[in-house]
Amino acid sequence: MFEGLTENLSKALRNLRGLGKLTDENMAEALDEVRKALLSADVHFKVAREFTERVKSQCIGREVIKSITPGQQVIKIISDELEKLLGEGSTELSPVRPLKIMMVGLHGSGKTTTSAKIAGLLKKQGLVPALIACDIYRPAAIDQLEALGKQIGAKVYADRNSKDVPALAAALEKQALADGANAIIFDTAGRLQIDEELISEIVKLREVEKPQEVLLVADAALGQEAVNVAKAFNEAVQITGVVLTKLDGDARGGAALSIKTVSGAPIKFAGTGEKLENIEIFHADRMTQRILGMGDVVSLVERAQETIDAEEAEKMAEKLRKAEFDLEDFLSQMRQIKKLGSMGSIIKMIPGMSGISVGEREEKKMRQTEAIILSMTPAERRNPNILNARRRLRIASGSGTQVRDVNALLKQFDGMRKMMKMMRGDKGKRRMAGMMNAMKKHGKL
Repeated sequence: MFEGLTENLSKALRNLRGLGKLTDENMAEALDEVRKALLSADVHFKVAREFTERVKSQCIGREVIKSITPGQQVIKIISDELEKLLGEGSTELSPVRPLKIMMVGLHGSGKTTTSAKIAGLLKKQGLVPALIACDIYRPAAIDQLEALGKQIGAKVYADRNSKDVPALAAALEKQALADGANAIIFDTAGRLQIDEELISEIVKLREVEKPQEVLLVADAALGQEAVNVAKAFNEAVQITGVVLTKLDGDARGGAALSIKTVSGAPIKFAGTGEKLENIEIFHADRMTQRILGMGDVVSLVERAQETIDAEEAEKMAEKLRKAEFDLEDFLSQMRQIKKLGSMGSIIKMIPGMSGISVGEREEKKMRQTEAIILSMTPAERRNPNILNARRRLRIASGSGTQVRDVNALLKQFDGMRKMMKMMRGDKGKRRMAGMMNAMKKHGKL
């Protein structure tokens, strides 16, 4: 996400970093590049203009901190203003119980899937979510919600006969509360465009249900159009927050930078993929770091804590220490990493790695490796030494690869095991220390 914006901002800020002295000329030039970077990311032109004006006013007359260069101080100001633009303050949902959340948005924004994703998050937090199907117009909308609810273990309430949305919502909510639910999510209908019928229905639903949260689900790829969508929904139902979807597919990210300014409502969640677990709580400070290419270690650690089995990780660490790592373990580790998300998204969270591109080629390589290992028998995974030419040909055929691909994987794995054996015990520690000293001597560290 935000690849285009990150790249363009990096270019704009690169010249600033080394400046020992700021002048009106180089300052104006740098801010013009920042403004162009924002516009190229499809940020609303008024938002881009006001942003650069605020940065400029912050810089004028400010004393330079002795410990940093003037250029670095400007970058700090840009970072602070960018964080404000994305939305300061808490993004937590209301603490009131039962919690009622009304989901609104245009057709195709991912509203139904997002409803299920949020239900899944609330369930992890210990709540009992219930999904209320309020989309009575779209074919198979209820079926889709029921399928998603089954995946996350949340009950879905629907009435396929009623055409009075506010009335059916009230009746279904009553039923859900009687069943023990304490978080009610109303999945409302969307339209291809904002019309009177849509607005009238959600206004009535809001009046009847009085939800604590009204979340606008907006497609990040809308760019500047997201501004108009947010404005219309906010005027109609006073949205309390925004969920930006499809951030994994939009490299510009203009919607994220525009929507908070226009609606006044904070971005509370970010959808980062199609899977139900691909949603994260939106943190303006962390997102600012990502946009500026500074990584997001905190989110990466949190994601790891949620997805990686601690007991399994400890067992794997012990195997590594003893150099007893086999291809079965290698496969297990790959699957643990996949739970964190795509390799591209993981790389972007590591400080200093934002410039490294991990695309479809690298992802394909990982899928290929998994296919090769899965084509082996359990005995072959545990003892790769038995893999003769005939077995390798069978594995290549079964995984849809070439024998050379199988050979390359085995060579890589063998090298990894040899390295682990070298690092065992005191000898390994001394050897590692020697390698580090050698690298220092030759100026590589």
